Amino acid sequence: MPLINIFRKRKSEKKPEKKEIREKKEGIEEKPSVPAPEVKAKKGKGRIISQAPLILKSPQITEKATDLVKKNQYVFKVQERANKTEIKKAIENLYGVNATSVRIIKIPQKPRRLGKQRGYKSGYKKAIVKIKEGQKIEVLPR
Repeated sequence: MPLINIFRKRKSEKKPEKKEIREKKEGIEEKPSVPAPEVKAKKGKGRIISQAPLILKSPQITEKATDLVKKNQYVFKVQERANKTEIKKAIENLYGVNATSVRIIKIPQKPRRLGKQRGYKSGYKKAIVKIKEGQKIEVLPR
């Protein structure tokens, strides 16, 4: 079975790496690498708080949302990728209030039709934010 062994690579034969070949051709000596200074990683997502207007799309003003204002809860449409901590930081930064809790609801897209034409009503993500007693958010400027 000598034909089969022709195509197999032998373990003892090792091809030199490209770097070694280039060094031999050019006569380059490898310099000892200096270790890079250590950089401390920041904790958290790292999303900038100045993006608060991008995270919060708009306040949702419905009958149910206005009833929740009596309980110090406000409803906002938010970005699809936003999470609870980002929403909390955005509310605190934008309105200057202390958010105690955030609840998120994802509204799915719904099928709609107009005559023979079929389509979808787009879904969205909304957040119900509860703030500290005695604080207010002016949702509709007077």
